Amino acid sequence: MAHSAFRFIDPFYFTIFRYGTVTIILAGILYWREGRKAFRLEGKGLPLWFYGTMAFTVYNLFIFLGQDLLGQSGVMAASIMESLMPMISIVIAWIFLKHRPLSFTLVCVLFSFAGACLVITKGDIQSFFRAADSIIPVFLLLIAVIGWVIYTIGGSRFDGWSPLRYSTLSCLLGTLTAFIITIGATLFGVVSFPVKNDLVEVVPHLLFMIIFPGVIALLGWNIGVSLLSPLNGLLFINFVPVTTLFISLIQGYALTIFETIGTIFIISALISNNIFLRFVEKRKSNVQKSQTFQERPL
Repeated sequence: MAHSAFRFIDPFYFTIFRYGTVTIILAGILYWREGRKAFRLEGKGLPLWFYGTMAFTVYNLFIFLGQDLLGQSGVMAASIMESLMPMISIVIAWIFLKHRPLSFTLVCVLFSFAGACLVITKGDIQSFFRAADSIIPVFLLLIAVIGWVIYTIGGSRFDGWSPLRYSTLSCLLGTLTAFIITIGATLFGVVSFPVKNDLVEVVPHLLFMIIFPGVIALLGWNIGVSLLSPLNGLLFINFVPVTTLFISLIQGYALTIFETIGTIFIISALISNNIFLRFVEKRKSNVQKSQTFQERPL
């Protein structure tokens, strides 16, 4: 839907029109549900701004910009990069939180990365790296998904806040950053304000993106993450390449064998790692129960 809109409007203005409207809707719901006090930042304004910027500026601007630069294959490439979010979260936790993953998890990370390379390069890795016009958009997509992973992990820092409150205030501050960047880009001639006819053309696209991937998906995402934990929530991103493949086939996009194999690689790695981690947790739990039983006085 967004890719079709980019024929009439650039990703910068598409982002602020979309999430500017989403912010207004969420603010109205938050005021109705929790009242004026819910808009207080409670000394968390800076981290809230940072996480909001990661999601509603870095993620949205870069994911749409990278997708637009790649053309028809951009939709598939963006969905594959998004499916790497669980693995990226593991790497981020390793680097910044010093939580070294298990060896099997590292193998899965490498396996999923190999799958992403197959999809993005379509099996022709040498030609891909010789084409600078492909490398830059893919790099933008990578930065975008890292931004969303950081935003998802950041939600756990706001204990006592409802998912609606975190969604609304982070969206407000993050979209404000995107607005400032877009105005600056317009003043420097990087982008231009869309003309009236183009705005009319993108209204159906915007309405869909505001209601479904905007308000409903954002609230549903943060509610789900608060219930499941960030890593388990990110695992649901696995459905993105599957649905993208299905929709692309319906629309007549000819998938290569490398795109198909790469997608299978990624999904297999993610599911295998998730099953493995659950098995490890279950075994730890059984060991702790056994130790507790042995230490219990007779």
